[in-house]
Amino acid sequence: MKEPVVQRVLDYIRQPAEEEFGRLALEVFAFQYQHNAAYRRFCDRRGITPDAISTWEEIPPVPTSAFKVLDLSCATPEQVFLTSGTSQGSEKRGRHGFPWLEVYHTSLLTNFAAHLLPDGARPRMLILAPSPDLLPTSSLSHMLEVVRMTFGAEGSVYFVGDEGVDTSGLLRTLREIEARQEPVCLLGTSFAFVYLLDACLADSSSFRLPEGSRLMDTGGFKGRSRQVSREELLRLYQKVLAIPEACCVNEYGMTEMGSQFYDNTLSDQVLGRSRPRFKAMPPWVRTRILDPATLEELPEGEVGLLAHYDLANCGSVMAVETEDLGYRVNEGFEIVGRAPGVESRGCSLTVEELQESR
Repeated sequence: MKEPVVQRVLDYIRQPAEEEFGRLALEVFAFQYQHNAAYRRFCDRRGITPDAISTWEEIPPVPTSAFKVLDLSCATPEQVFLTSGTSQGSEKRGRHGFPWLEVYHTSLLTNFAAHLLPDGARPRMLILAPSPDLLPTSSLSHMLEVVRMTFGAEGSVYFVGDEGVDTSGLLRTLREIEARQEPVCLLGTSFAFVYLLDACLADSSSFRLPEGSRLMDTGGFKGRSRQVSREELLRLYQKVLAIPEACCVNEYGMTEMGSQFYDNTLSDQVLGRSRPRFKAMPPWVRTRILDPATLEELPEGEVGLLAHYDLANCGSVMAVETEDLGYRVNEGFEIVGRAPGVESRGCSLTVEELQESR
């Protein structure tokens, strides 16, 4: 049976009321302080208890590195996800247990639909990432499978197997979709898309994918593969696939969080808004930009560490301090990279390693 606070989080995700975020965040913090022994010790060392604070901004964020050494679940997990392999070895992988997958699924489906399917489309999905059968502990693979099963039309399939990207099968399928003029949704890691684009450029092939097609990439490059700027990726998506920039949405997420962030461009286009590209915060998340030295909040436009306060993390730790650098943009933020000295990690490494193993 779900805890009452968990049900309130679910209700908030389904029908957000902005004025209630602060109250609910403090309630979630009190619940986590009571049920998460490791987090309680973390807070006690800082002299912070639920009775000692009055605003959500005072809730102490846990660094993502804590997930590598601590059990941060508030109850027995229904599912445990592991971070990708790191330069420190597989034993240093972070673990994030979700006691209530319903919260995770509600967050991910609500936010995905708002930013990738804002027009109500239910297209065929071609996935350039490993399936859960291949990577059962990957939060990205789990997320993509939930999306495929919920929103994907018939013929939604994966094109990354244990030998890497099935380029020939993907190119053949893209040519069929081009001929049928049925809109498609491409989903995958940035490295996998670079691999596809390079294959097309190598033999001068390109596609005119139907109007209404869209693309979601994620993962970055983490310093481990050929670097391609965001501007260059968007240019190549248009040149090789004929998918306009506004329909190319970058996703930013992490194993340590129950929510994801998406570019605002496709949803803005459907709503008739014209704004610069940025990562939109779902209504149940707040993101602060912190000075790396003092952890004080920085003014708009200044680059600092991203700290997320995610109600969908009600089963572990709501406040997470990342190793990512970014700055405020409109109602969201944009990412500029990772803090110096941070190890390589992330979902794009998985695809790269599969390619290297062939």
